[in-house]
Amino acid sequence: RYRAFIACRDAVDRPDGLDADPFDDICRQVLVTEVGSDRVVATFRLLRLGCGAEIGKSYSAQHYGLKGLSRFRRPMVEMGRFCTAPDARDPGILRAAWSALAAFVDHEGIKLLFGCSSFHGIDEGIYADAFAMLKERHLAPQRWIPGIKAPNVFRFAQRLRRKPDRHRALRSMPPLLRSYLCMGGWVSDHAVIDRDLNTLHVFTGLEVDSIPPGRARLLRAAAVLPDRHS
Repeated sequence: RYRAFIACRDAVDRPDGLDADPFDDICRQVLVTEVGSDRVVATFRLLRLGCGAEIGKSYSAQHYGLKGLSRFRRPMVEMGRFCTAPDARDPGILRAAWSALAAFVDHEGIKLLFGCSSFHGIDEGIYADAFAMLKERHLAPQRWIPGIKAPNVFRFAQRLRRKPDRHRALRSMPPLLRSYLCMGGWVSDHAVIDRDLNTLHVFTGLEVDSIPPGRARLLRAAAVLPDRHS
């Protein structure tokens, strides 16, 4: 995580060489390893919540106003700190992560996935087409849309007037966010400017019951529940 979030992003350095915070102690940590070598190629953490009334415990709640989602009555999980090893390029890594997540979702009866999806750097102009596409096609339903809480934000839904170039938008969009959107996910109407991590991030949500059946079957076909010791 340190290599992915700090060293490779020109973020504010950590003297101990670790990317860690208090949420690690209350989350389930998941590792994706390479067959044969057991090299860790990806990691993420999961915070299970019984319903929306507990969403204030989440990492995302530090940055977004989540009053609407506090009324969500079913189990939910926050997926956080997803990253791949900087030298890992196999697209199968993301599929393996989603398969593990699918198994967890089924096992725990989860009905909403959420988290923060990050763009590298804080220059919103580089991602103008991506943000324009998010505004045009992927904003959260009004009842769930997160409010502004962070001191520094880019209100792309309010400010952008351009028609997005689809190819440029998809090329500049983080792979994890693209995966969320392909399954019916949605985002906040603004991005948080995180200068410490040198990122722009959007709140991202995915209601499990809205995932297209075909995609859900593909995920479940390869699903393996993460080991409890991960």
